[in-house]
Amino acid sequence: MKYDAQGNLITDLADKYAIGDNGKIYEVTLKENLQWQDGQPLSVDDVLFTIQTIQNLDYRSPIRALWQGIETEKIDERTIRFRLKNIYVSFLNNLTFGILPKHLWTNVAPSQFALSELNLKPIGSGPYQFSKLQKDKNGTIKSIELKAFNQYFAGEPFFTTLTFYFYPSETETFAAYKKGEADVFSFVSAKNFLDLKNKDSVDFNFYSISLPRYFAVFFNQSQNKFLADKTVRQALTLATDKEEIVKAVFGEYGQIANSPLLPGMTGYSDQIKFYAFNLDEAKATLSAVGWEDTDNDGFLEIGKDNEKLEITLTTIDWPELAKIADIIKNQWEKLGVKVNLDIKETSKIQNDTIKPRLYQSLLFGEVLGKEPDLFHFWHSSQKKELGLNLALYDNPEADLLLSQAVEDFNKDSRAQKYQKVIDLIADDFPAVFLFSPDYLIMAKKTIMGVQLENLDAPSSRFSQINQWYLKTQRVFK
Repeated sequence: MKYDAQGNLITDLADKYAIGDNGKIYEVTLKENLQWQDGQPLSVDDVLFTIQTIQNLDYRSPIRALWQGIETEKIDERTIRFRLKNIYVSFLNNLTFGILPKHLWTNVAPSQFALSELNLKPIGSGPYQFSKLQKDKNGTIKSIELKAFNQYFAGEPFFTTLTFYFYPSETETFAAYKKGEADVFSFVSAKNFLDLKNKDSVDFNFYSISLPRYFAVFFNQSQNKFLADKTVRQALTLATDKEEIVKAVFGEYGQIANSPLLPGMTGYSDQIKFYAFNLDEAKATLSAVGWEDTDNDGFLEIGKDNEKLEITLTTIDWPELAKIADIIKNQWEKLGVKVNLDIKETSKIQNDTIKPRLYQSLLFGEVLGKEPDLFHFWHSSQKKELGLNLALYDNPEADLLLSQAVEDFNKDSRAQKYQKVIDLIADDFPAVFLFSPDYLIMAKKTIMGVQLENLDAPSSRFSQINQWYLKTQRVFK
């Protein structure tokens, strides 16, 4: 399965699917005559191999939690059966992962998976296949060139080649834009996007796209004893000015988020419970339980030992997030909290910090999908290393509602359960929900067929790239 330009779930390699046993059995039939780009046939065996790899703990797949307890069975060369222990209404969304060619990967050991040459020169089944890559003298990849795959099941794409250029910073990306090195630019900051839109809108189309993602500060109560105090978490929430953050960093290309549900998602309501910015109330909340600045250094202390209210805020070295972390630091220090910033390398934070849960407060984002799956982000069973519960949230009532919601095919009653969960989260203050930024793309007006509206993830901008084309004109033959 995959998502189209409107964020809708559609078939990809699948030809059709059927649901049985009240949602516990899914049978998926692949399209006919599917091929890998090396000419080998693509079959159910490849699908089974990929799922077994995901389920194998040795490979440490980030989506392993979604596949625990699911049994697979080969019916024939084109049909596979999935048997679930429990009903899971979002199961079809789990079928959007990429398939690995078994004949190439089957003998690669888990320890060598990340190092395999197949990661740099992959064999896939999509509209474009690997052609060549270029590296600099340090071994950093500068560009990757793809060529059209003429046996692609949905038809040969219109562009014969597609080249990706990689730049280490937005400054260098902007320089490439000025030199006309590329036709499409993504991951543009809101500031530069707005400047370019105002100045150079003649040659480019500008796309501002909503994604089902939000950013928040997640509190790890096990790593900081002050954060284990609900009063402190409440005060930090009240002291966070989301409007200042969005205005300073995203302008018109970001929206405030007050919960893990965004507009358009099942269960979203603009009447949800949340706590608005109120610094005076935040100060009164801490003062009422004994926090005061006894040594006049600007930071609060408590108890006979005058323990200082000190918190480390961790995030990645993405420029916007680093700026936001600095804004939050300033906001919380007005409350009297000493804030230490810990900016991690993007490539290392997942394994070194997030998986082992070695952070006190984490400024990070979560991608939910158009049909939200709050279970994997907020159920207590997902607190472990490979789970997605970054706040280590644990509320038995919320657990029950989340377990019921994932089995509820009735959208209205599922929405009601989610709304109750949101109210519980609001009362427990496990995180400060901040914002949902737009995803910004620039594409030359000469490129036609580009439909980008409501994507599920940035990578889905290429979901229908085989339909992109250049302007056409009549010619005499």
